Formats: sequence, structure tokens, C-alpha cells
Amino acid sequence: MTDATAAITPVRRPLAGRLKAALVLFAVFALMPPLASALNDPFYVLIGTRILAYAIAAMALDLILGYGAMVSFGHAAYLGFGAYAVAILSRHGVNDLMLQILFAAGISAVFAFITGAISLRTKGVYFIMITLAFGQMAFFFFISLSAYGGDDGVGLAQRSTVFGMDLLKSDFGQYYVTLALLIALFFFCHRVVGSRFGRVLSGIRENSTRMEAIGYSPFRYQLTAFIISGCITSVAGVILANQAQFVSPAFMSWHRSGELIVMVVLGGVGTLAGPIAGAVAALMLEEWLGALSKHWKLFFGIFLVLMVLFSPRGITGLLQQLGIARKQE
Repeated sequence: MTDATAAITPVRRPLAGRLKAALVLFAVFALMPPLASALNDPFYVLIGTRILAYAIAAMALDLILGYGAMVSFGHAAYLGFGAYAVAILSRHGVNDLMLQILFAAGISAVFAFITGAISLRTKGVYFIMITLAFGQMAFFFFISLSAYGGDDGVGLAQRSTVFGMDLLKSDFGQYYVTLALLIALFFFCHRVVGSRFGRVLSGIRENSTRMEAIGYSPFRYQLTAFIISGCITSVAGVILANQAQFVSPAFMSWHRSGELIVMVVLGGVGTLAGPIAGAVAALMLEEWLGALSKHWKLFFGIFLVLMVLFSPRGITGLLQQLGIARKQE
């Protein structure tokens, strides 16, 4: 059996293992607000919401990076589209979260289609540079958008509503709405990866020439995955805007794209659940190390180097080495 043919055959055990790992993470997330109440420390709910939002973005990036071998260095643009969708629609009296998500996904789909249609005609470092260029174009466009604060950004008068209900008004409500979105999007991505589409995408990652030879169009599959990933990432931007009640072009800087890649690599590329754990690890380390020293980025960099040296497959690989997680076949 060739590599390309093997990639489109069902692989049940690894997918089942990832699903179990994700369910454990979701159970831990669900317990965080009660724990924060018991400790009388609402900070954990606030940072928890931020972690969940970035987990959505990291998981979306893993869909194309881990399964499609597409290293996008402009993915933070979709965070910005989600954030500005909230700012723009709320300015015009549209405060419903679902409508804002649909609007953000629509803009992201168009941008991802244009970006993907051009960048997917290249490979390697050229693909990375084109996605970075498009991300920077979006970044500077919103800097020039003076109607919404330009470089200074714009504040939000209130958080979004959910079907007319003020579920996001409290930090606890916002946390659980974000958790619900993460769970729903994870199961969607899980189904995509386990479907024929996902197996073809993995086959293209392994050997695009062979996949094309047996009748599949790599360009179409990769472009579709690229659009799906961008739309999912925009959901994280909608949540982050509501959490901060502030929107600025900083949401879509290239540094933020780099942070998303770090989360994916730190958690484990091509695992879906791994990038969620990577978002937890990266943001919690940022908080803990930042409280210890203003030079926390130096220590974080050392940590990343050690992870790459001793566990190239990230947290997922480390758990497999310790025998806690089942090795992929």
C-alpha cells in the first residue's frame, strides 16, 4: 500500500485517542470556574476565557499545518477580522454574537480564498512569505481605518448578546459560552479529519504527486481546508474582542501569528487536542513567568528549546514517552 493510499484509509485508534484526550481537557476546563470561586480568585476565569479563545485559533491552525502541511504566518489576520466584526456590527446596532460570528466568518472566507488561491500556487518558504504578506496587508489596512480608532483601536460599549440574552455579561457566562464554542468546533474538526476529505488532505501532505495521480486535486482540497481554518480562527477573534471589550490592529500582528504556531508546535502538530494543551501551556507560562521576571520571554525561549530537543512532538509526544498517552501508529 502506498503512502498516499494509506492516508485515505480510516485510522480509528489515533483519532479515538485524540478524542479521549480532548474530553479530559474539556472536563478540566469545565471545573475551572467552580475552582476559581472556591479560591475566591476571578482571575482564573478571565485568563481561562483567553486560553479557550486561543485554543480555538491554535486548533484551527493545526487543521492546515498538521494535516495539510501549510505553514501560515498570517493567520492572526483572521483573529483581527473576528474582533473587528464585533466592533463594526456593534457600532451599527448589531450585538448578537451569532450574527457577528457569521459576519466574521464571511469576511474570513473571502480573505482566505484570495490568500489561499495565490499562496497555494507556491510551496515552502514562498508560501510562508505570501501568507505573511497578506496578513501584514490586513494589519496595515486596519491601522489606516481611522473610523475605528486606527492604530489606537476602539473600545466596545458592551459585550455581545446570545439570541437576545446577556450570557456574556458575566465573566462566568462568557467562559462557558466560549467553552461550548470550543467543544463544538473541536468535534467539527474531528469529523473533518476523520472524513474522506481529511484523509485526502493527509495524503496530500504525505505525497501530493501520488494523490494527484490517483485523481485528487491537491489545490482544491488545500484551499477548502485553508478557508475552513480561517473561518474557525475568526470565532476566536470574536471572543477575544468581547473579553477585552477593546479592539485594535494588534490582534492581527505577525507576532500573534508566530504565537499561534508556537502553541501548535508546543502541544503537538497534527493532533487537534495537542494545540489546545499548547495554548494552555503557553499562556499559563506567560502569566507565571511574567509575574517572576520582566525578562520572562528569555525563560520561555529556553523552555521551547528544551521541548524541541527532548520532545520534538510537543506535549503530546512527551505524554507518549511517559506512557500516559498511546503512541500513534
